Amino acid sequence: MSIEEILKEREKTHGSFDIHSAISQQLKDVRHSDGWLKMNPVQREAIEMILHKIARIIAGNCNTKDHWNDVAGYSLLVVRYLESPVNK
Repeated sequence: MSIEEILKEREKTHGSFDIHSAISQQLKDVRHSDGWLKMNPVQREAIEMILHKIARIIAGNCNTKDHWNDVAGYSLLVVRYLESPVNK
């Protein structure tokens, strides 16, 4: 499959990249809040990835289960990190 074919296929589930990008960047404005500074790198990265997935849901096909599973997955990674004996 060519890159062009992959991009066309992804646009069906992820939406157009320009619309997704605008939504994603607006959502990521939370990085300017006090709460952002209180988080560790694991939490920050998970939040950014969750916001990225939310932007895909909004810009693309909201019925794509993978998007929703990804949001849950990143949340679970933070929970596992917080429950790790190293972090207690």
